[in-house]
Amino acid sequence: MSNHGTAAARDRASVIVGVLLLLLAAILWYDAVNLGRTVAYGIGSDMMPKVIGVGLSVLGILSIISGLRNPARETEPADWRAVVIILGGFLALTVMIGLNVGFIPAMTVLFAVTSFAFGRRALLADVAIGFVLATLTYLLFSKLLALSLPRGPLEQIFG
Repeated sequence: MSNHGTAAARDRASVIVGVLLLLLAAILWYDAVNLGRTVAYGIGSDMMPKVIGVGLSVLGILSIISGLRNPARETEPADWRAVVIILGGFLALTVMIGLNVGFIPAMTVLFAVTSFAFGRRALLADVAIGFVLATLTYLLFSKLLALSLPRGPLEQIFG
């Protein structure tokens, strides 16, 4: 006889994560709906939060379904060293934005630090990948969506 059908045997962590994802999606959707429309036509500043909100909703529902269908499993312990390193990356990002270094360099550093926290040791490659992703993100948000992102000397090149 299996514990698969009992509530105690469910994967509670997956259900909790799913509920938190749905809550985050609702907050994003609420904020997006209450943003002032800045463009008369086309894609406005409310589009990306709505897209992300829908994606989080789908992931939340799937996580809840998975948690209800699957038996409980042993969770892995948290890697606090990685958490502290990533928090340091966010602190560096905040300081860089505060010093008007700009979005692209700050996000490049965050990407490289996060990669390091997860055990990757290819610093130059991670800086290059982070730079490309940050630049594409900056162009997408600032040019296509007309959102204002922190600008530094590098972002001045893009006008």
